[in-house]
Amino acid sequence: MKNSIFIFLFAAFTAFILYNGCKDTITNSDINKVVIPDSNVSYSKYIQPLFNVKCTSCHGNGTTDGGVTLTSCSQATADPSIVFPGEPENSILVWAIEGNPATSPMPPIGYPTLNQNQIQGVKVWIKEGAQCN
Repeated sequence: MKNSIFIFLFAAFTAFILYNGCKDTITNSDINKVVIPDSNVSYSKYIQPLFNVKCTSCHGNGTTDGGVTLTSCSQATADPSIVFPGEPENSILVWAIEGNPATSPMPPIGYPTLNQNQIQGVKVWIKEGAQCN
């Protein structure tokens, strides 16, 4: 009986540690704390996590509002009018996240907005060639 209780408690404790120790969900608060560098912006380290938190509820698999999907680098860069590698000033994505009146502002009201560091990070990533790195 004592062994059964010990095994049960050990298993419960182990499950608790594994469950809480493997949290891999990034929140809006988490992503807002990330500082994107002024150069050598890694898509996988900075841009995709940003898109995952701020954009893919509308621009994800199965929800491609405006025909734009941002769930992978290849999808984000598929249309050169959306992401024009090397030219952020000619990229509709930049126009949208900067609130350019020529486009629908992104994200729409009620959704988590991008801060200045995040906008600048997307622009630098595009300026550096929109690499899938």
